[in-house]
Amino acid sequence: MRIAITGAGGQLGRALATALANEHDLILLGHEQLELSSPQTADQIAATGADLVIHSAAYTNVDGCACEPERAYRVNALGTKYVALACRRLDAPLVYISTNEVFPGDADRPYMEYDAAAPINAYGRSKWAGELAVRELLRDFYIVRVAWLYGGERNFVRTVLRLAASPPEGGIRMVDDEVGNPTYCADVAEGVSRLITTRCYGTYHLVNEGACSRYAFASEILRMAGRADVPIMPIRLADYQRASTPPPYTPLATIAGADLGIALRPWQEALEAYLATLA
Repeated sequence: MRIAITGAGGQLGRALATALANEHDLILLGHEQLELSSPQTADQIAATGADLVIHSAAYTNVDGCACEPERAYRVNALGTKYVALACRRLDAPLVYISTNEVFPGDADRPYMEYDAAAPINAYGRSKWAGELAVRELLRDFYIVRVAWLYGGERNFVRTVLRLAASPPEGGIRMVDDEVGNPTYCADVAEGVSRLITTRCYGTYHLVNEGACSRYAFASEILRMAGRADVPIMPIRLADYQRASTPPPYTPLATIAGADLGIALRPWQEALEAYLATLA
């Protein structure tokens, strides 16, 4: 199959290219090839003649989105609309990578695929608008929500390791009341590669099994990396000043994917595998 991947230079885009390269003809589209906020995106993607498009490109700087909400909307919402229009011309299915941040974070259980979205920040609103555009324009699509991704050159795991190398005075401070699913990009890519063979279109959550707080995630990173000696201190979301307001509790249930036999391993196993690649 001829597959176009947007955001091919990002951490998930690279993982997707690795997972799909052996069995498919890939068209890798990075920032140099596409300006998502431009309507010309539809023409550029349609010109590839792709049989399927995976749209992993996005403005993912959550605090940046809070400071530039119109830019977030143009890239994540209108950009997705243009990608969907290209798929409509091509009569090709679309895989749209969305986020746990479409949910408000006030639930008392993991969010299921068809729970009502109600984003509380600019990033979540822009990605939810992208979901709406996909549903409005296309018949055949996979909406894949992910969370707390790591696997590239810049991510939470590497940040914790960098802080451990030169700990700030008083130790590393990590939020203990923001809970989600740490998720390894390579595992998401493998899940997507299996999902696109099913032709079972719809909305899916692809995250590693299990949830934890940022503090617990960072503590496990330090332990597995042999740096349990580094002091780490739990703090509250209210004590961590940032431009965006993250939803405090957004574990995702993975029921739809599991019914197809697509389930990602526990987050601790995935983290161990990623740390091994760094070693």
